[in-house]
Amino acid sequence: MFREKEKYYAKMEIRPWQIEDADSIAYHANNMNIAGNLRDIFPHPYTKADAEFYIRMCLDADSKKEMYRTISVDDLAVGSISLIRGNDIHCMEAELGYFLSEDYWDLGITTKAIPLICKEAFESWDIVRIYAEVFAFNIPSRRVLEHNGFRLEGTLQNSIYKNGVLQNSCIYALLKEDFSMNCSN
Repeated sequence: MFREKEKYYAKMEIRPWQIEDADSIAYHANNMNIAGNLRDIFPHPYTKADAEFYIRMCLDADSKKEMYRTISVDDLAVGSISLIRGNDIHCMEAELGYFLSEDYWDLGITTKAIPLICKEAFESWDIVRIYAEVFAFNIPSRRVLEHNGFRLEGTLQNSIYKNGVLQNSCIYALLKEDFSMNCSN
């Protein structure tokens, strides 16, 4: 039903979720290598019921506070990218989160998806900063952020507890003014 990893793809886009994406995302998200890099709220194993629950949550989200998109490759949902706007004193920022099917790693897909959602958020919301917290050991994710102009703001020591191990995390951020300057080049 789903393709093996190819060395190329014809079309990549981020788009709103559709309930019909459930089979595809359940297949692609059911991977311990993905779950091992995400918060514990991300289940493993990842079932079709998990996918349907997540997609319904995305479809019901308040677009003034949350932006959920699927990463689609050749019209197949293979990942997720989102922004959740802060509140209270953090109302001028949003947190970026994403995952991509391991079948599509190392093809530059996430590197292309991040500026698309950042552009949409900076144009739609009155925010000045987008940040991401990644596990310090997740070098590929850190490189994707750096490639997109995110700057390392700091390393948080023993800030996460995943799979029975205390680990460090890194905070990266992109300011609207820096994003605007990069887009004009």
